[in-house]
Amino acid sequence: MSKTLGGLGVAAPFRLGRAPARALPKDAGRVNGGANVLCWGTVYALSAGLGPFVETEPPGGKVGAAIKILGTDLTDPTNVTFNGTPAVFTVEGSAFIRATVPAGATTGTVRVVTPNGTLSSNVPLRVAP
Repeated sequence: MSKTLGGLGVAAPFRLGRAPARALPKDAGRVNGGANVLCWGTVYALSAGLGPFVETEPPGGKVGAAIKILGTDLTDPTNVTFNGTPAVFTVEGSAFIRATVPAGATTGTVRVVTPNGTLSSNVPLRVAP
C-alpha cells in the first residue's frame, strides 16, 4: 500500500513481528515452515517531481582538479563543458560523471550534453587561480 501526504511522501517504519497464534486463523500468515508473521505499518512513496539537473562536488577547484558531477539522466553524455570550455570526463553511472577542470576554464556553468538534451548547473562552479 502506498500513501502520500500533501503530495510529498514520508517514509514510515514497516515492522515485522511474530503474531500470537490465537490472533490469526489457522493457516493465515504461514511462511518459512509455518511461522506466523504479522505485518503492520504504512508505506509511503516519495515523488518530488524533480526535473533533470546537474550539481558539482566540490563546488569549485583549480585547473586539473577532479570534479564529481551528480545529476539525473546523465546517460550517454557526449560533451561536458566548464563555462564553455570542453572537459575530459568519465561516465561512472546514469547519475554520476567524473570530470577534470580543463585549462582555460573560468568560473561559470557546468553543462552536460546527453541525447535527451543539455543539462546545466544552477550554481556556478568556481575555478580558483
